[in-house]
Amino acid sequence: MTVPDINNPDLPLQVLFDRWPAAAKVFLSHGMLCFGCPIAPFHTVIDACVEYQLNEDSFRAELGAAVSAKPA
Repeated sequence: MTVPDINNPDLPLQVLFDRWPAAAKVFLSHGMLCFGCPIAPFHTVIDACVEYQLNEDSFRAELGAAVSAKPA
C-alpha cells in the first residue's frame, strides 16, 4: 500500500483527514464544512478551494504548516 501524499491533487479529503488529523483545523479556521461532510471521500483540496473560493496555493501552504507542526 502506498503512503498518501498530501500534495497529490487527487487525494480525497477523507484520506487527508484520516492521515493528517491536524489538517481539520485549517479547514475549520476557514469556515469550511468539509471535515465530517459525507462528500469528503469524493472531494479533493482542489474541489474544496473552488467551492469556498480560496487560493489553492495559500491553502496548501497552511495545510503543510499544520501537519508538520510539532504538537504543543
